[in-house]
Amino acid sequence: MNFKYMHPKDEIIEIIHRIYENGMTTTSGGNLSILDEDGSIWITPKGVDKGALTVEDIVCVLPDGRVNGIHEPSSEYPFHLAIYRSRNDIKAIVHAHPPALVSFAITRRIPDTRIIPKARELCGRVGYANYALPGSEKLGEVIAEKFSAGHDTVLLENHGIVTVGAGLLQAFQRLETLDLCARVTLKANSIGTVRVLSEDELELSRQTVTLDEFEPQGHSSKENEIRKKMITLVRRSYAQKLVTSMEGTFSARIDADCFLITPIGMDRKYLTEEDLVVIKNGKQEAGKHPSSSVTLHKEIYAKNSAINSIVIAQPPNILAFGVCDAAFDTRTIPESYLVLREIQKFPFGMEFGKGGDDYPAIADMVSDTMPVVICRNNCIIVTGNSLLQSFDRLEVAEFTARSIIDSKAIGSVVPIGAAEIDELEKAFNL
Repeated sequence: MNFKYMHPKDEIIEIIHRIYENGMTTTSGGNLSILDEDGSIWITPKGVDKGALTVEDIVCVLPDGRVNGIHEPSSEYPFHLAIYRSRNDIKAIVHAHPPALVSFAITRRIPDTRIIPKARELCGRVGYANYALPGSEKLGEVIAEKFSAGHDTVLLENHGIVTVGAGLLQAFQRLETLDLCARVTLKANSIGTVRVLSEDELELSRQTVTLDEFEPQGHSSKENEIRKKMITLVRRSYAQKLVTSMEGTFSARIDADCFLITPIGMDRKYLTEEDLVVIKNGKQEAGKHPSSSVTLHKEIYAKNSAINSIVIAQPPNILAFGVCDAAFDTRTIPESYLVLREIQKFPFGMEFGKGGDDYPAIADMVSDTMPVVICRNNCIIVTGNSLLQSFDRLEVAEFTARSIIDSKAIGSVVPIGAAEIDELEKAFNL
């Protein structure tokens, strides 16, 4: 989907529906706006169901203050106007009340974006604004002051969050990314001590990969079938919050020297079959840009002939184990152990080939007996003999992690015993 050619009303409807469907606001809460080239502000209306908005509901406030539309503009219009006046580069605003971020707002804290790579880069500077009456000029003043100081994301004391961007999609991605950081931090704090990345580690994660290019001579029916399956599972993953709009990589082997992989920098919700990138004999399809983890995928396939699919993702419950010191034990129910086997957690950097002398490369670790690994403060790497098996393992891992975290509210986990594990392994020929 190309937002560049969309009318502001259509952009607002698309993003407000994503926010509502992702549980980041309520029927009556939140508001979005876009600053048009002529100085008009397109904004969500006051008192209309956010889960059922249509383009006809969107209001336009003209530069002279006149209102075009069938509704009144949002009651928070004053702070939108104040923010636009604070910085010339701000062209879109999102205000919402995601529960995890509200948890931080009501405890006067800011989520640390250094818990995972790229979050700080995506969110920009995160600030905190003191409380003021909703809808008041004062609220606009305190929020605009933070954006004037160079923040791109601002938590509102006892209120919610405001993000801005050069476009509405960027503002949404900042909201989504900080919300992930908040959810992961809350979960991780319930099971262990949270660790953040150092500046050197953050710099390591910014590495770029450049491959030689080739021009495909055609696309086989097998390749096109894999494209269709991959897009279906990417979209399912996004709907289930196993990946975010900007993070999460899928790949699948086409043959011994060729595989498909998702691109870098494209919204996972809108990916199409055409967007996927072919990697053949170490070269990338001309004119396209594969995931920055393409080298890791290439090495895993080269060293493991039985692996035909790889998923790298940041599901919140798994990630909670990844950013803290708690061990992840799969011996919860038989399915978890049978599907996942034992999951090891490796130091940050191994996925970039920087694990150190004490640790072999990730590509040397994954196998039939270790199909899933967690990389600290980064991701889960899931492998399988098919796209569906990799996706299933991703789902099972996240469900298992969630069960363990939720169980902390009622007692201690009692894992399946050694005798029962031995029985499972014999029964299922593991």
